[in-house]
Amino acid sequence: MNAPLAERMRPQSLDAFVGQEHLVGPEGVLKSYDDQNLIPSLLFWGPPGVGKTTLAQLIAKNRPFHQLSAIQSGVKDVRAVIEQAKRKDSLFTTSKRTVLFIDEIHRFSKSQQDALLGAVEKGWITLIGATTENPSFEVIPALRSRCQLYILEPLTKKHLYAILEQAMAADELLKNKTIVLKETDALFRYSGGDARRLLNLFELCVMSYPEKKVVIDNKSVGQIAQQSTAQYDKGGEQHYDIISAFIKSVRGSDPNAAVYWLARMLAGGEDLKFIARRLIVLASEDIGNANPTAFVMAQSCFQAVHSIGMPEARILLSQCAIYLASSPKSNSSYLAIAEAQKLVEETGDLPVPLPLRNAPTKLMKELGYGKEYAYAHDYKGNFVDQEFMPEDLSGKTLYKAGNNPREKEMDAFLQARWKDKYKD
Repeated sequence: MNAPLAERMRPQSLDAFVGQEHLVGPEGVLKSYDDQNLIPSLLFWGPPGVGKTTLAQLIAKNRPFHQLSAIQSGVKDVRAVIEQAKRKDSLFTTSKRTVLFIDEIHRFSKSQQDALLGAVEKGWITLIGATTENPSFEVIPALRSRCQLYILEPLTKKHLYAILEQAMAADELLKNKTIVLKETDALFRYSGGDARRLLNLFELCVMSYPEKKVVIDNKSVGQIAQQSTAQYDKGGEQHYDIISAFIKSVRGSDPNAAVYWLARMLAGGEDLKFIARRLIVLASEDIGNANPTAFVMAQSCFQAVHSIGMPEARILLSQCAIYLASSPKSNSSYLAIAEAQKLVEETGDLPVPLPLRNAPTKLMKELGYGKEYAYAHDYKGNFVDQEFMPEDLSGKTLYKAGNNPREKEMDAFLQARWKDKYKD
């Protein structure tokens, strides 16, 4: 009874499974696999907590079954399962082939997914992959083409209510209580449609009452949910709080805090590419031309993380986060484009000055398009003073150099050429 309610209530047959009627109903394809005792390699795509792991376990019943998490496992773990599968005589009987279930398969890098491909092709294993991300982008084409893809739909309120009723009727601990479901809105809201979170939150609410009678209402659920926010929720408010803390720590030049919040995200199973993308944005928005190498570093980190995957990717992300946090800061590029967009909104479609217009036809040339344009490379220092803004915006300043050594050099370069135009 030490297991969480969600684990205790995991269905033991497809008939007891709630939701995904298009797959497990009388006409559902997974039902037919179960009846025929034969399954191909599969990909389950759907939001968290809708039954991907449970379905994999149910249809793999009575077969050798191995489960790996893409967050914690690498190529070595995959190869160990494959080697074990190859040694079993029974595996060459199709119906008893080893099933390898990989949760969050989208987190595997290309090389990690490649390690699976040969075993699937040769029939050493039946692969079932679960993903919350679009397989078209996150699973390599060769592996995707060898798997049947099934989309799992979000659970409705009707499904969630049925899951609660099922738990109250079947679970031994809950049956000792008299439970009144006065209100369920908060339960459904905090669970976010995730059956696992719903059941575990429900158990917390029920067990918080010392009395035998338990009344579940929105207020009590809200209080308990607020007390139980220690776990990282990728789809909820704390996800945004932690990524916000991470960004602000890098922006605030605190590598200790940046690495701490990075570790929190990794522990919660955050998407590695999401973190790497945020570092690219940070490098441009908060560092910019104060240290242009930061952007190159972040872009290289993103590509490397995509190729390598966990567990080594954590080191790459740590290196990049520390470098960015320890770098000089400037938001001048961010402010410049914001000011420019505001100006465009206020002034509309101002005409392009004739000297700057393209002149691909004779008529355009006769109209003066490009006629007075001065080609900068024909002049000393590859510079000539001419107007590049629309006439109504002549002299308007959008970019102001940040107070850092690199941008001071840029500012000196601009002032030497433009004089008063870029004067502080």
